[in-house]
Amino acid sequence: MTKQIHLAAHFPGVNNTTVWSDPRSGSQIDFDSFRYLARTAERGKFDFFFLAEGLRLREMKGRIHDLDVVGRPESLTVLSALAAVTTHLGLAATVNSTFNEPYEVARRLASLDHLSGGRAAWNVVTSFDAFTGENFRRGGFLEEADRYTRAAEFLQTARELWDSWAPDAVAADPGTGAFIRHGGITPFRHQGRHFDISGRFNVPRGPQGHPVIIQAGDSEEGREFAASTADVIFSRHSKLDEGRAFYRDVKRRLAAYGRRPEELKILPAVTYVLGDTDAEAAERAAEIRRAQVSPQTALAFVEGVWGRDLSGYDPDGPLPDLEPDLDEGVSKGRAQFRRDRGEVAAKWRALAQEKNLSIRELVIEVAAPQTFIGTPRSVADEIDAFVQADAADGFIFVPHLTPGGLDDLVDKVVPLLQEKGVFRADYTGPTLRDHLGLTKETR
Repeated sequence: MTKQIHLAAHFPGVNNTTVWSDPRSGSQIDFDSFRYLARTAERGKFDFFFLAEGLRLREMKGRIHDLDVVGRPESLTVLSALAAVTTHLGLAATVNSTFNEPYEVARRLASLDHLSGGRAAWNVVTSFDAFTGENFRRGGFLEEADRYTRAAEFLQTARELWDSWAPDAVAADPGTGAFIRHGGITPFRHQGRHFDISGRFNVPRGPQGHPVIIQAGDSEEGREFAASTADVIFSRHSKLDEGRAFYRDVKRRLAAYGRRPEELKILPAVTYVLGDTDAEAAERAAEIRRAQVSPQTALAFVEGVWGRDLSGYDPDGPLPDLEPDLDEGVSKGRAQFRRDRGEVAAKWRALAQEKNLSIRELVIEVAAPQTFIGTPRSVADEIDAFVQADAADGFIFVPHLTPGGLDDLVDKVVPLLQEKGVFRADYTGPTLRDHLGLTKETR
Protein backbone atom coordinates (compact mmCIF):
# COMPACT_ATOMS: atom_id res chain seq x y z
CA MET A 1 0.00 0.00 0.00
CA THR A 2 1.31 3.46 -0.91
CA LYS A 3 2.07 5.48 2.21
CA GLN A 4 1.09 9.09 2.66
CA ILE A 5 3.98 11.42 3.50
CA HIS A 6 4.02 13.67 6.57
CA LEU A 7 5.88 16.98 6.41
CA ALA A 8 6.80 19.42 9.15
CA ALA A 9 8.88 22.59 9.41
CA HIS A 10 11.61 23.42 11.91
CA PHE A 11 12.40 27.06 12.63
CA PRO A 12 16.23 27.03 12.66
CA GLY A 13 17.85 28.60 15.66
CA VAL A 14 19.37 26.28 18.26
CA ASN A 15 22.35 25.36 16.08
CA ASN A 16 24.23 27.44 13.54
CA THR A 17 22.49 26.19 10.40
CA THR A 18 21.38 29.62 9.19
CA VAL A 19 23.48 31.28 6.50
CA TRP A 20 23.77 34.74 8.03
CA SER A 21 25.79 36.15 5.12
CA ASP A 22 22.88 35.68 2.72
CA PRO A 23 21.11 39.04 2.21
CA ARG A 24 17.77 37.22 2.51
CA SER A 25 18.58 36.11 6.05
CA GLY A 26 16.20 37.73 8.54
CA SER A 27 15.69 38.05 12.26
CA GLN A 28 15.50 35.10 14.65
CA ILE A 29 13.47 37.16 17.13
CA ASP A 30 10.99 39.33 15.20
CA PHE A 31 7.54 37.79 15.17
CA ASP A 32 7.32 38.45 11.43
CA SER A 33 9.97 35.76 10.87
CA PHE A 34 8.00 33.15 12.81
CA ARG A 35 4.75 34.17 11.13
CA TYR A 36 6.19 34.05 7.61
CA LEU A 37 7.75 30.60 8.00
CA ALA A 38 4.65 29.19 9.73
CA ARG A 39 2.31 30.54 7.07
CA THR A 40 4.54 29.12 4.35
CA ALA A 41 4.36 25.70 6.03
CA GLU A 42 0.58 25.99 6.30
CA ARG A 43 0.35 27.00 2.63
CA GLY A 44 2.22 23.77 1.91
CA LYS A 45 -0.30 21.79 4.04
CA PHE A 46 2.45 20.70 6.47
CA ASP A 47 1.45 18.79 9.58
CA PHE A 48 3.18 21.06 12.09
CA PHE A 49 5.65 23.86 12.81
CA PHE A 50 8.37 22.99 15.30
CA LEU A 51 10.37 25.17 17.69
CA ALA A 52 13.43 23.84 19.49
CA GLU A 53 14.64 25.49 22.66
CA GLY A 54 17.77 25.85 24.76
CA LEU A 55 17.61 26.90 28.40
CA ARG A 56 21.04 28.50 28.62
CA LEU A 57 23.34 30.38 26.26
CA ARG A 58 26.02 28.00 25.08
CA GLU A 59 29.59 28.81 25.93
CA MET A 60 32.93 28.24 24.26
CA LYS A 61 36.14 28.62 26.25
CA GLY A 62 34.29 30.40 29.04
CA ARG A 63 32.54 32.94 26.78
CA ILE A 64 29.18 33.08 25.03
CA HIS A 65 29.44 31.02 21.85
CA ASP A 66 28.93 33.89 19.40
CA LEU A 67 28.71 31.58 16.38
CA ASP A 68 25.45 30.13 17.69
CA VAL A 69 21.98 31.68 17.75
CA VAL A 70 21.22 33.57 20.96
CA GLY A 71 18.20 35.46 22.25
CA ARG A 72 15.42 33.14 21.11
CA PRO A 73 11.97 33.86 22.63
CA GLU A 74 10.26 31.18 24.73
CA SER A 75 8.62 28.61 22.46
CA LEU A 76 5.10 28.29 23.87
CA THR A 77 4.75 32.06 23.91
CA VAL A 78 5.64 32.23 20.22
CA LEU A 79 3.30 29.38 19.33
CA SER A 80 0.40 31.00 21.21
CA ALA A 81 0.86 34.06 19.02
CA LEU A 82 1.08 31.89 15.89
CA ALA A 83 -2.22 30.23 16.83
CA ALA A 84 -3.91 33.53 16.00
CA VAL A 85 -2.42 33.82 12.49
CA THR A 86 -2.75 30.19 11.34
CA THR A 87 -5.81 27.96 11.09
CA HIS A 88 -4.70 24.34 10.62
CA LEU A 89 -0.94 24.07 11.14
CA GLY A 90 0.15 22.06 14.18
CA LEU A 91 2.21 23.98 16.74
CA ALA A 92 4.99 22.00 18.43
CA ALA A 93 7.21 23.26 21.26
CA THR A 94 10.22 21.76 22.98
CA VAL A 95 9.66 21.87 26.74
CA ASN A 96 12.23 20.44 29.14
CA SER A 97 11.13 17.77 31.62
CA THR A 98 14.21 18.12 33.81
CA PHE A 99 13.82 21.77 34.77
CA ASN A 100 10.05 22.27 34.78
CA GLU A 101 7.10 20.96 36.81
CA PRO A 102 4.20 18.84 35.47
CA TYR A 103 1.35 21.08 36.62
CA GLU A 104 2.77 24.19 34.99
CA VAL A 105 3.66 22.48 31.68
CA ALA A 106 0.34 20.60 31.47
CA ARG A 107 -1.53 23.86 32.03
CA ARG A 108 0.42 25.77 29.36
CA LEU A 109 0.03 22.99 26.78
CA ALA A 110 -3.68 22.52 27.48
CA SER A 111 -4.11 26.29 27.08
CA LEU A 112 -2.31 26.22 23.71
CA ASP A 113 -4.47 23.30 22.59
CA HIS A 114 -7.60 25.32 23.38
CA LEU A 115 -6.35 28.55 21.85
CA SER A 116 -5.34 26.78 18.63
CA GLY A 117 -8.41 24.57 18.31
CA GLY A 118 -6.50 21.33 18.90
CA ARG A 119 -3.10 21.92 17.30
CA ALA A 120 -0.66 21.68 20.23
CA ALA A 121 2.32 19.32 20.43
CA TRP A 122 5.02 18.83 23.06
CA ASN A 123 8.55 17.71 22.28
CA VAL A 124 9.57 16.11 25.58
CA VAL A 125 13.30 16.58 26.21
CA THR A 126 15.69 16.09 29.10
CA SER A 127 18.88 17.87 30.16
CA PHE A 128 22.08 16.04 30.98
CA ASP A 129 24.31 18.70 32.49
CA ALA A 130 24.85 20.73 35.63
CA PHE A 131 25.73 23.69 33.40
CA THR A 132 22.09 24.17 32.38
CA GLY A 133 20.93 23.27 35.87
CA GLU A 134 22.73 26.24 37.38
CA ASN A 135 19.97 28.44 35.98
CA PHE A 136 17.49 26.53 38.12
CA ARG A 137 19.52 26.00 41.32
CA ARG A 138 19.69 22.30 40.45
CA GLY A 139 23.25 22.06 39.24
CA GLY A 140 23.87 18.36 39.70
CA PHE A 141 20.73 17.13 41.38
CA LEU A 142 19.72 14.54 38.76
CA GLU A 143 21.90 11.63 37.73
CA GLU A 144 22.00 11.11 33.99
CA ALA A 145 20.56 7.61 34.37
CA ASP A 146 17.46 9.17 35.95
CA ARG A 147 16.71 11.59 33.12
CA TYR A 148 14.25 9.28 31.39
CA THR A 149 12.66 7.99 34.59
CA ARG A 150 11.83 11.59 35.49
CA ALA A 151 10.68 12.34 31.94
CA ALA A 152 8.40 9.28 31.92
CA GLU A 153 6.89 10.19 35.29
CA PHE A 154 6.61 13.83 34.23
CA LEU A 155 4.61 12.86 31.14
CA GLN A 156 2.52 10.36 33.10
CA THR A 157 1.68 13.08 35.63
CA ALA A 158 0.75 15.58 32.91
CA ARG A 159 -1.59 13.03 31.39
CA GLU A 160 -3.21 12.42 34.77
CA LEU A 161 -3.86 16.17 35.00
CA TRP A 162 -5.39 16.35 31.52
CA ASP A 163 -7.50 13.26 32.25
CA SER A 164 -8.86 14.72 35.50
CA TRP A 165 -11.34 16.65 33.35
CA ALA A 166 -13.94 14.53 31.60
CA PRO A 167 -14.50 15.35 27.91
CA ASP A 168 -17.94 16.81 28.72
CA ALA A 169 -17.01 18.57 31.95
CA VAL A 170 -17.71 21.95 30.32
CA ALA A 171 -20.90 22.43 28.30
CA ALA A 172 -22.63 25.36 26.60
CA ASP A 173 -25.47 27.06 28.45
CA PRO A 174 -27.87 29.33 26.58
CA GLY A 175 -28.02 31.80 29.44
CA THR A 176 -24.43 32.08 30.66
CA GLY A 177 -22.47 30.76 27.70
CA ALA A 178 -21.00 27.82 29.59
CA PHE A 179 -21.34 25.83 32.77
CA ILE A 180 -19.17 23.31 34.56
CA ARG A 181 -20.44 19.83 35.34
CA HIS A 182 -18.69 19.44 38.68
CA GLY A 183 -18.83 15.67 38.59
CA GLY A 184 -16.75 15.81 35.44
CA ILE A 185 -13.72 17.22 37.29
CA THR A 186 -11.97 14.81 39.61
CA PRO A 187 -9.17 15.60 42.05
CA PHE A 188 -5.74 14.42 41.01
CA ARG A 189 -3.24 12.74 43.31
CA HIS A 190 0.17 11.65 42.13
CA GLN A 191 2.75 10.08 44.39
CA GLY A 192 5.93 8.88 42.73
CA ARG A 193 9.68 8.97 42.91
CA HIS A 194 10.00 12.42 41.37
CA PHE A 195 6.63 14.10 42.01
CA ASP A 196 4.18 14.21 44.91
CA ILE A 197 1.31 16.53 44.02
CA SER A 198 -2.44 16.74 44.50
CA GLY A 199 -5.32 19.12 43.86
CA ARG A 200 -7.60 20.03 40.99
CA PHE A 201 -6.40 20.93 37.52
CA ASN A 202 -7.78 24.27 36.32
CA VAL A 203 -7.82 23.92 32.51
CA PRO A 204 -10.53 21.91 30.71
CA ARG A 205 -9.59 18.96 28.57
CA GLY A 206 -8.27 20.16 25.20
CA PRO A 207 -9.78 19.41 21.78
CA GLN A 208 -7.22 16.63 21.19
CA GLY A 209 -7.63 15.09 24.64
CA HIS A 210 -3.85 15.18 24.99
CA PRO A 211 -1.45 17.29 22.93
CA VAL A 212 0.62 15.28 20.46
CA ILE A 213 3.79 13.98 22.13
CA ILE A 214 7.13 14.21 20.29
CA GLN A 215 10.40 12.64 21.42
CA ALA A 216 13.90 13.10 20.01
CA GLY A 217 16.19 10.78 21.97
CA ASP A 218 18.25 8.19 20.09
CA SER A 219 19.72 6.23 23.00
CA GLU A 220 18.38 2.85 24.05
CA GLU A 221 16.41 4.57 26.81
CA GLY A 222 15.16 7.20 24.38
CA ARG A 223 13.93 4.65 21.85
CA GLU A 224 12.11 2.70 24.53
CA PHE A 225 10.58 5.88 25.95
CA ALA A 226 9.34 6.84 22.48
CA ALA A 227 7.91 3.39 21.79
CA SER A 228 6.03 3.39 25.08
CA THR A 229 4.54 6.86 24.98
CA ALA A 230 5.33 9.15 22.00
CA ASP A 231 3.25 9.95 18.91
CA VAL A 232 6.18 11.27 16.83
CA ILE A 233 9.95 10.71 16.87
CA PHE A 234 12.14 13.58 15.69
CA SER A 235 14.90 11.35 14.26
CA ARG A 236 18.43 12.21 13.11
CA HIS A 237 18.66 9.21 10.73
CA SER A 238 18.38 10.85 7.32
CA LYS A 239 20.36 8.27 5.29
CA LEU A 240 18.36 5.45 3.73
CA ASP A 241 20.09 2.43 5.30
CA GLU A 242 20.37 4.05 8.74
CA GLY A 243 16.77 5.22 8.51
CA ARG A 244 15.44 1.75 7.67
CA ALA A 245 17.37 0.18 10.55
CA PHE A 246 16.09 2.80 13.01
CA TYR A 247 12.54 2.52 11.67
CA ARG A 248 12.49 -1.26 12.10
CA ASP A 249 14.04 -1.12 15.56
CA VAL A 250 11.59 1.42 16.99
CA LYS A 251 8.47 0.08 15.30
CA ARG A 252 9.15 -3.46 16.56
CA ARG A 253 9.16 -2.14 20.15
CA LEU A 254 5.58 -0.87 19.95
CA ALA A 255 3.90 -4.26 20.35
CA ALA A 256 5.29 -4.63 23.87
CA TYR A 257 3.17 -1.62 24.85
CA GLY A 258 0.03 -2.73 23.02
CA ARG A 259 0.58 -0.25 20.21
CA ARG A 260 0.39 -0.58 16.43
CA PRO A 261 3.12 0.65 14.06
CA GLU A 262 0.93 3.43 12.66
CA GLU A 263 0.53 4.94 16.14
CA LEU A 264 4.08 6.33 16.07
CA LYS A 265 5.35 8.51 13.23
CA ILE A 266 9.10 8.64 12.56
CA LEU A 267 10.21 11.96 11.03
CA PRO A 268 13.93 12.60 10.45
CA ALA A 269 15.30 16.14 10.40
CA VAL A 270 16.40 16.94 6.84
CA THR A 271 17.52 19.75 4.54
CA TYR A 272 17.08 20.40 0.84
CA VAL A 273 18.76 22.32 -1.98
CA LEU A 274 17.15 22.75 -5.40
CA GLY A 275 18.53 23.61 -8.83
CA ASP A 276 17.43 23.57 -12.44
CA THR A 277 19.77 20.60 -12.90
CA ASP A 278 21.28 18.12 -10.45
CA ALA A 279 24.72 19.61 -11.13
CA GLU A 280 23.52 23.12 -10.35
CA ALA A 281 21.88 21.91 -7.13
CA ALA A 282 25.10 20.15 -6.06
CA GLU A 283 27.10 23.32 -6.68
CA ARG A 284 24.63 25.39 -4.65
CA ALA A 285 24.70 22.82 -1.86
CA ALA A 286 28.49 23.02 -1.63
CA GLU A 287 28.30 26.81 -1.44
CA ILE A 288 25.72 26.65 1.33
CA ARG A 289 27.77 24.19 3.39
CA ARG A 290 30.85 26.41 3.15
CA ALA A 291 28.74 29.37 4.26
CA GLN A 292 27.34 27.37 7.20
CA VAL A 293 30.76 26.08 8.26
CA SER A 294 32.93 29.18 8.39
CA PRO A 295 36.62 28.85 9.36
CA GLN A 296 35.72 29.95 12.91
CA THR A 297 32.82 27.48 13.11
CA ALA A 298 35.04 24.64 11.92
CA LEU A 299 37.69 25.34 14.58
CA ALA A 300 35.06 25.65 17.32
CA PHE A 301 33.53 22.33 16.29
CA VAL A 302 36.87 20.51 16.48
CA GLU A 303 37.73 22.27 19.75
CA GLY A 304 34.54 20.81 21.23
CA VAL A 305 35.80 17.28 20.55
CA TRP A 306 39.47 17.87 21.35
CA GLY A 307 38.69 19.75 24.59
CA ARG A 308 41.48 22.20 23.78
CA ASP A 309 41.96 25.75 22.55
CA LEU A 310 42.95 25.31 18.90
CA SER A 311 42.81 28.97 17.88
CA GLY A 312 46.40 28.81 16.68
CA TYR A 313 45.58 26.18 14.06
CA ASP A 314 44.73 26.90 10.43
CA PRO A 315 41.16 25.75 9.64
CA ASP A 316 42.32 25.06 6.09
CA GLY A 317 45.17 22.93 7.42
CA PRO A 318 45.26 19.41 8.92
CA LEU A 319 43.82 18.25 12.21
CA PRO A 320 46.04 18.93 15.24
CA ASP A 321 48.72 16.39 16.15
CA LEU A 322 47.64 16.76 19.79
CA GLU A 323 45.54 14.06 21.39
CA PRO A 324 42.19 15.17 22.82
CA ASP A 325 42.11 16.26 26.45
CA LEU A 326 39.37 13.96 27.71
CA ASP A 327 39.39 15.40 31.22
CA GLU A 328 38.63 18.94 30.17
CA GLY A 329 36.10 20.56 27.92
CA VAL A 330 35.97 23.95 26.28
CA SER A 331 32.34 23.72 25.14
CA LYS A 332 29.38 23.89 27.51
CA GLY A 333 25.74 23.26 26.71
CA ARG A 334 26.30 21.22 23.51
CA ALA A 335 25.28 17.59 23.89
CA GLN A 336 27.32 16.30 20.96
CA PHE A 337 30.58 17.10 22.78
CA ARG A 338 29.91 15.36 26.08
CA ARG A 339 30.89 11.73 25.59
CA ASP A 340 33.08 9.37 23.55
CA ARG A 341 35.25 12.28 22.44
CA GLY A 342 38.32 10.07 22.14
CA GLU A 343 36.50 7.65 19.85
CA VAL A 344 35.06 10.49 17.76
CA ALA A 345 38.48 12.11 17.38
CA ALA A 346 40.00 8.82 16.21
CA LYS A 347 37.27 8.36 13.58
CA TRP A 348 37.70 11.92 12.38
CA ARG A 349 41.47 11.56 12.13
CA ALA A 350 41.11 8.37 10.08
CA LEU A 351 38.55 10.01 7.77
CA ALA A 352 40.70 13.11 7.31
CA GLN A 353 43.74 11.00 6.44
CA GLU A 354 41.77 8.79 4.06
CA LYS A 355 40.32 11.73 2.10
CA ASN A 356 43.10 14.26 2.74
CA LEU A 357 40.66 16.68 4.39
CA SER A 358 41.47 19.95 6.13
CA ILE A 359 39.79 20.85 9.43
CA ARG A 360 37.08 22.82 7.63
CA GLU A 361 36.54 20.18 4.95
CA LEU A 362 36.22 17.51 7.64
CA VAL A 363 33.60 19.45 9.60
CA ILE A 364 31.65 20.11 6.39
CA GLU A 365 31.59 16.35 5.79
CA VAL A 366 30.73 15.13 9.31
CA ALA A 367 28.44 17.87 10.66
CA ALA A 368 24.90 17.18 9.40
CA PRO A 369 25.43 16.93 5.64
CA GLN A 370 22.56 17.99 3.40
CA THR A 371 19.89 15.45 2.62
CA PHE A 372 17.92 16.13 -0.56
CA ILE A 373 19.86 17.81 -3.38
CA GLY A 374 18.64 18.01 -6.98
CA THR A 375 15.88 19.27 -9.24
CA PRO A 376 12.37 19.61 -7.80
CA ARG A 377 11.40 16.38 -9.59
CA SER A 378 14.39 14.35 -8.36
CA VAL A 379 13.95 15.62 -4.80
CA ALA A 380 10.23 14.77 -4.82
CA ASP A 381 11.06 11.29 -6.14
CA GLU A 382 13.73 10.78 -3.46
CA ILE A 383 11.45 11.94 -0.65
CA ASP A 384 8.75 9.53 -1.82
CA ALA A 385 11.18 6.63 -2.26
CA PHE A 386 12.59 7.14 1.25
CA VAL A 387 9.12 6.94 2.82
CA GLN A 388 7.88 4.04 0.69
CA ALA A 389 11.04 2.09 1.67
CA ASP A 390 9.97 2.32 5.34
CA ALA A 391 12.94 4.47 6.29
CA ALA A 392 10.61 7.20 7.62
CA ASP A 393 6.98 8.30 7.73
CA GLY A 394 7.91 11.79 6.59
CA PHE A 395 10.36 14.58 7.33
CA ILE A 396 10.95 17.68 9.41
CA PHE A 397 12.59 20.22 7.10
CA VAL A 398 15.23 22.54 8.56
CA PRO A 399 15.81 25.41 6.11
CA HIS A 400 19.14 27.25 5.92
CA LEU A 401 17.43 30.63 5.61
CA THR A 402 15.01 32.43 7.90
CA PRO A 403 12.25 33.18 7.11
CA GLY A 404 12.08 32.31 3.40
CA GLY A 405 13.85 28.97 3.46
CA LEU A 406 10.77 26.85 2.76
CA ASP A 407 9.48 28.84 -0.22
CA ASP A 408 11.06 26.69 -2.93
CA LEU A 409 10.06 23.46 -1.21
CA VAL A 410 6.43 24.50 -0.90
CA ASP A 411 6.20 26.05 -4.37
CA LYS A 412 8.18 23.50 -6.39
CA VAL A 413 8.36 20.14 -4.56
CA VAL A 414 5.08 19.84 -2.66
CA PRO A 415 2.96 20.12 -5.86
CA LEU A 416 4.90 17.19 -7.32
CA LEU A 417 4.25 15.09 -4.21
CA GLN A 418 0.56 15.98 -4.50
CA GLU A 419 0.67 15.02 -8.17
CA LYS A 420 2.05 11.62 -7.14
CA GLY A 421 -0.87 11.19 -4.74
CA VAL A 422 1.41 10.75 -1.71
CA PHE A 423 0.72 14.08 0.01
CA ARG A 424 -2.53 15.80 0.88
CA ALA A 425 -4.04 18.41 -1.40
CA ASP A 426 -5.74 20.00 1.61
CA TYR A 427 -6.22 19.46 5.31
CA THR A 428 -8.93 16.91 6.11
CA GLY A 429 -9.47 17.84 9.75
CA PRO A 430 -8.88 20.70 12.17
CA THR A 431 -6.48 19.10 14.67
CA LEU A 432 -2.88 17.97 14.55
CA ARG A 433 -3.98 14.44 15.42
CA ASP A 434 -6.14 14.55 12.29
CA HIS A 435 -3.11 15.56 10.18
CA LEU A 436 -0.99 12.73 11.61
CA GLY A 437 -3.72 10.10 11.39
CA LEU A 438 -3.76 9.64 15.18
CA THR A 439 -6.83 9.01 17.30
CA LYS A 440 -8.05 11.50 19.86
CA GLU A 441 -6.92 10.69 23.39
CA THR A 442 -10.10 9.85 25.33
CA ARG A 443 -8.69 8.25 28.44
